[in-house]
Amino acid sequence: MTAIGEPHSLGQAIHRLRAKWGAILAFGLLLMLLGAASLAFVLFSTLAMVTLNGVLLVVAGAAEIGVGMHARSWGRFFLWVAGGVLYVLAGVFCIFDPAAASAILTLMIGAGLIAAGVVRAYLAFQLPASPRRSMVWLGSAVTFLLGLIIVIHWPMSSLYVLGTLLGVDLLFHGAGWVSFAVGLRAHR
Repeated sequence: MTAIGEPHSLGQAIHRLRAKWGAILAFGLLLMLLGAASLAFVLFSTLAMVTLNGVLLVVAGAAEIGVGMHARSWGRFFLWVAGGVLYVLAGVFCIFDPAAASAILTLMIGAGLIAAGVVRAYLAFQLPASPRRSMVWLGSAVTFLLGLIIVIHWPMSSLYVLGTLLGVDLLFHGAGWVSFAVGLRAHR
């Protein structure tokens, strides 16, 4: 045990976590199960995620309006309150029409991926010819094509894109925790 103010070592942290490897494993498996459920029920997952984001936007907007009420100048008051009202309106829209909100969000994600792919391709031009440059090209092409597929299939893609992204993220995040837990157990 280190005293307060002394630096902690990675070895000490891992040693403390070894006893908890089972809980870490269970957490990883739970995330993987949730990811599989999200992929199995992708439409429900998409709508639930958009609705939950709507609730969070309403809460954040209300808090921002509350902060704005304490502003000392009219300009700051107006900006805080206007920003809060926009958050609340966006949140209410997500809550009451999650299908339309998911369509807007999906189109924005698709356009963002296309733009990111173009920027990465431009950056690849700036790199000297090497295997690393090839990987940047590959990454930019994959990002661009993924965005293009989403946009081409829009608005139908809005029914499954967000839930699929959530499911894949949960699966890989859970797999990382499972791998970490197995590694902790192996180093007993």
